Amino acid sequence: MLSSPLPAAPPVPSVLPALLRRYQAVRQQTADLCRPLLPEDTVVQPVIDVSPPKWHLAHTTWFFETFLLKEYADDYQVFHPDYAFLFNSYYNSLGSRVNRADRGTLSRPPLHDVYAYRAYVDERMSQLLGDLQDREAELPAAFTELFELGLQHEQQHQELLVTDIKYILSTSPLAPAYLPAAAGAPAAEPAPAAWLPVAGGVYRIGFEGPGFCFDNEQAPHDTYVADFSLQNRLVTNAEYLQFIEAGGYRDFRYWLGEGWDLAQQEQWEAPLYWVRKVDGWYRFTHHGLLPLNLAAPVTHVSFYEADAYAHWAGARLPTEQEWEIAARHFNPVAATGTWLESQRFDPQPLAPDADPTQCHQLLGDVWEWTYSAYHPYPGYQRAAGALGEYNGKFMLNQLVLRGGSCATPESHIRLTYRNFFHADKRWQFTGIRLAR
Repeated sequence: MLSSPLPAAPPVPSVLPALLRRYQAVRQQTADLCRPLLPEDTVVQPVIDVSPPKWHLAHTTWFFETFLLKEYADDYQVFHPDYAFLFNSYYNSLGSRVNRADRGTLSRPPLHDVYAYRAYVDERMSQLLGDLQDREAELPAAFTELFELGLQHEQQHQELLVTDIKYILSTSPLAPAYLPAAAGAPAAEPAPAAWLPVAGGVYRIGFEGPGFCFDNEQAPHDTYVADFSLQNRLVTNAEYLQFIEAGGYRDFRYWLGEGWDLAQQEQWEAPLYWVRKVDGWYRFTHHGLLPLNLAAPVTHVSFYEADAYAHWAGARLPTEQEWEIAARHFNPVAATGTWLESQRFDPQPLAPDADPTQCHQLLGDVWEWTYSAYHPYPGYQRAAGALGEYNGKFMLNQLVLRGGSCATPESHIRLTYRNFFHADKRWQFTGIRLAR
């Protein structure tokens, strides 16, 4: 457990209660994710992609301090003058910062100071919303947009916390469990796979309507696709194991050249976290090392592995346009997916009796690799200033993923959400859906 108790949430003022309740709920969920950790767990950074949990706790707090309190709170005093340098992530517009690879060197400030920082900013945010009581009708659009972006940004870091904690604990020889495993035996058989046709034509994609979206989901536009089919569920561990046993990691014919070179260099023989033991395959999970659940969706695969599997299976990966068109057509229900709130932190098998005429697991469980480069949509406009660095500057040499994962907060996802990673990344809950 943590060495110091978590701070109590500030009281809800009489005005703007909905905004403050959302703020408090999101902030509390971040703290709750760190509750099972030891203080020592919160400073570890095994690889550059993984940030220490203590850094996530502070960075999400810095975001509200920098973009809202410093701008809108009268006479606001920053909690510590050096925190802007320590906990800025990649905003060049806001000055210099600790190198990303060096976040694990921040043994100071201690964890209890970071929680004090969170409590300080939370109290000032509560006061700020209270001070806006008489001006509620005059709330600047920029304020409400930044406030919502801050919540969505923290939810993104909640997902990163879940995946980073898993990687951190996996590097320990003790293979510690983050949480106890849920009771119950794994499903013996997955639902059968089926191909669902989608007619070609001109379709409109991208975010439209009220509500929040990130700028990379804009602007909506028409796109043409040819006839295609999408598999009705995600690829399972059992199916991916067939690829392994057929020599898929030893046969260059299925691989992109760059991926083949990387797989040989890194000596990949299975997805990340798979461990071969005398009595079969195991996976490291948030609940420790467990036998491989054959019916569950395969996850923690790179784009290269996903593409190689698709070629071996006589299929391909969908484009992001095909994925969104199919998702709109089949209109999935988010509540049927596995999300962060379940605390399972692992994709779940599809029920054996699932309707084969419907497309399942589109939302939640795993981020689905697409064969689409992460580029701006036609008409995309990068915002001015620091917020223009949020998405736009990463639109090169990355692939788009769709659908959310078991580490994504349920309220954070949309059919138009565009996640993006480099082709070699495996520490996120990334999986495979086949197309043809």
